[in-house]
Amino acid sequence: MKAIVNIYLKEGVLDTQGKATHHALDSLGFDSVSDVRIGKQIILEVDTKDKAEAEEQIKDMAETLLANTVIEDYTIEIV
Repeated sequence: MKAIVNIYLKEGVLDTQGKATHHALDSLGFDSVSDVRIGKQIILEVDTKDKAEAEEQIKDMAETLLANTVIEDYTIEIV
């Protein structure tokens, strides 16, 4: 089973990479962009057929290692 974990900075946490990208886009003439937030995506293959079990395992992985839950939020998608 494949799981996609999207990790992104919590609202209110300064995203310097996003700000730099926003500035670069603006200077290239893409002035319709109002904000940029940069995150990361982790794709995992999990050896289970049980969706609930996979979600629980991935949540444990995200909380333990994949995300810094002090400053980051995450979403899990099982595909």
